Amino acid sequence: MEYDVVFESLPTTTEQVEKLAEEHLMKPEYIAALTVAALCCYETDKKTALSMLDFLRGPRPLSELEKQFINDRFMDGKGYIPFSYLNGTSPENNYTPSVPYTIHMADSHAQIAEEGYRIMDLKSSGADHARTVTLRQKASTGEWFLWEQNLLAGIREPKSQDPWA
Repeated sequence: MEYDVVFESLPTTTEQVEKLAEEHLMKPEYIAALTVAALCCYETDKKTALSMLDFLRGPRPLSELEKQFINDRFMDGKGYIPFSYLNGTSPENNYTPSVPYTIHMADSHAQIAEEGYRIMDLKSSGADHARTVTLRQKASTGEWFLWEQNLLAGIREPKSQDPWA
């Protein structure tokens, strides 16, 4: 199945993510989209972005190693990477999304999730292949939470940073 999650504006506080997530915790695609939104905040406010991700992970907050990994992915001005998952972006327009902010994804057909997990494929406009977000369902409530994200691998540089452009 394919999904589009639309935001009129991207959340900029943990409280906004909590409110949006609590309205949609039964929808794994919405939690995957909020993961992208949280990562979009990282370059301007690391502490808030990590707080958002901790909330989305439910009872399993980020480890120090995971926080360091995320920080490493944003080194050298790579803050454009999460924006590449938003509709309207491309290397040519420096990954500037169209408004409203839309994130398109599909259930992964390449990877089979075990029961209680969902794997979503998200397409980056700067990569040739989709990247995944794995979600885990809390059995006692039916709510979905972020288990793992593979969204921060390198992509094509934006035109403004490409010395060959």
